[in-house]
Amino acid sequence: MKMKLHETRNDLKEKTRRAIINLLNQQLACVIDLGLQAKQAHWNVKGPHFIGLHELFDKVAEELEEFSDGIAERAVELGGIALGTIQVVSKNSCLEAYPLSLVSGREHISALSGALAKFGAGAREAIDSAVKVGDADTADLFTEVSRGVDKLLWMIEAHLQAQD
Repeated sequence: MKMKLHETRNDLKEKTRRAIINLLNQQLACVIDLGLQAKQAHWNVKGPHFIGLHELFDKVAEELEEFSDGIAERAVELGGIALGTIQVVSKNSCLEAYPLSLVSGREHISALSGALAKFGAGAREAIDSAVKVGDADTADLFTEVSRGVDKLLWMIEAHLQAQD
């Protein structure tokens, strides 16, 4: 079923806009899921590094929320609808389900770094897809997201690399 586009004076061709809106909504599902995974870690982390990790996981979730806003708003700018309900996210996320039994900081760091890496790889694929259909602006958006996710991954993985 073809989704009806809202009228816009955006000069991208309808075919391009449709492809980009689908791409944006796929990435939106993944980033919302990732943000919820970060909150799961934030709420449930325990151990000697609790406060630092608790605050770090919250920072990760906040930054991911900014990315989700940018992705969702771009879909709407192009005449589409941002599909961000929990039902859509659970059906369309590219991420594995977050293990609910995790407790230790190290377990959460490992799980969250894996999810960040997977989403980062998807963001880079989205850059290439946007370029292929001729939307440099969306490619630029995904470049910003990719850079941001790489920074978050670095901040999380630094805890795995420590010899404590």
